[in-house]
Amino acid sequence: MEGTRCWQCGQPTAGALFCPSCNHLQQPTSDYYKFFGLPQKLNLDPGDLQKRFYSLSRQLHPDRFTRSTPTERQYSLEATAILNDGYRVLRDPVSRAEYVLRQRGFDVGEQRSKDVPPELLEEVFELNMALEELKVGDESAREQLEESRARFRSMRDEVDSQLQQLFVRYDESADQDSANAILQEIRGVLNRRRYIRNLVDQVERELAA
Repeated sequence: MEGTRCWQCGQPTAGALFCPSCNHLQQPTSDYYKFFGLPQKLNLDPGDLQKRFYSLSRQLHPDRFTRSTPTERQYSLEATAILNDGYRVLRDPVSRAEYVLRQRGFDVGEQRSKDVPPELLEEVFELNMALEELKVGDESAREQLEESRARFRSMRDEVDSQLQQLFVRYDESADQDSANAILQEIRGVLNRRRYIRNLVDQVERELAA
């Protein structure tokens, strides 16, 4: 933020977390990518992200500000919360993609149970039949559920591979219109992944019962 000035000395900070002139802690940005000093990419280096996390953790720990001004103590608490939340979101590819979608103005809602992806209709029908059979005591349905679990896990892996390809395309997109079109694709794939994940969870709950 080019126009930002230090609350303590009034000098320009250019959005830095610590004032370049007096080194006082500034109010942290809530943008996770800016906070970690990263470009808004969907592919991130996990090792680099972890190093940034540990480095910022040392710089921002509230214990380092116990004798500082009330303003800096408050900013330290805010920054630590953003650091932990941001790291949790950015280190997970799915959470990271959902975060970028929200930042870009896309709605990311929970997949409704009635919104069955068309290509999964037959699978879901067979799953529901097996679940009903198991509930009435037909143990032979357990083998079918185990097969369904394996298929759904395989589908989830395929979706993750598809997402990775879309991440690459997004990071290489040349303009905003192209980026938004790819994000729209990603949103659809994430909805499908969410539905498949719910199916896996449902089957595993029944098998564990």
